[in-house]
Amino acid sequence: MTEQLINWFAIAWQAMVQNCRFMTWNLFLALVPLALSFWLFHRPRSPILRYGVLLLLGATFLPSTRNVFHYLLHIIRDVGKTYLVGALAITLIFMALDILLVRRFLNNVSVSRYLLWWLGFFVFVAFLPNAPYVLTDIIHLIDDIRQGYSVWIITLALVPQYLLFMGAGFFAYVLSIMNLGKYLEKQGLSKFVVPAEIILHALSAVGIYLGRFIRFNSWDIVTNPDDLVLSIMQDLSGKRPALVMIVTFVIIAGLYWLMKLVTLGIIERENKHQIQAKESSHPDSKTAF
Repeated sequence: MTEQLINWFAIAWQAMVQNCRFMTWNLFLALVPLALSFWLFHRPRSPILRYGVLLLLGATFLPSTRNVFHYLLHIIRDVGKTYLVGALAITLIFMALDILLVRRFLNNVSVSRYLLWWLGFFVFVAFLPNAPYVLTDIIHLIDDIRQGYSVWIITLALVPQYLLFMGAGFFAYVLSIMNLGKYLEKQGLSKFVVPAEIILHALSAVGIYLGRFIRFNSWDIVTNPDDLVLSIMQDLSGKRPALVMIVTFVIIAGLYWLMKLVTLGIIERENKHQIQAKESSHPDSKTAF
């Protein structure tokens, strides 16, 4: 019995470690837009959430270091000298505009900060589909089942692993868009929150299709824009891609709505507890006039 149990744990551990190879990489990509949303849109008051996300981002980055540097070299190789020269020219133009605008028009308000913000926003939108993309990794669970693992290994080891992984990735997606909504509300643009959510859901549905079925990556926007645009114009015009993206959009929007309600409920509950704690620690005292 003991040997059988040890053998069971060994097989389960081997299967989980094998899955961690792609799970850590995909979760790292899913956490990138969430970390950016803390800087771009809304900094959460909870230090546990802030540092927890950064810690998890670092923890998922370390096992994927080889992938990161591999793709960086891939980007540099594919971009080529033409893009590097163009990027240098654009950078010099922005620097010149920055100096002129800061000194003449904006009274020492740095334009570089706004340029950096929009660059960060572009990266945020480009990487955002990686967060709900983790839901499609369920196909790897199907592959694991086909490999002949026992029911106990699948039920007690692999399924919880996939649920934790997919839940973390999609929750990062929910928080990222909610932070954008808070930013719009602060800017007096509350009426654009729902349209922005719908647009991002639609873009994510397109990005998931491009990533899962056509195998494009977020950085192909920079390294391979011609093929990306051509593929969008040719492949996405068919009935099957449209149906897949519509179904994906409905799933993303539905899960987002449910998790957003749950998250808002938890936040409201925590706020009530904090108010009650303050009221109990500082009761109103009657003052005689």
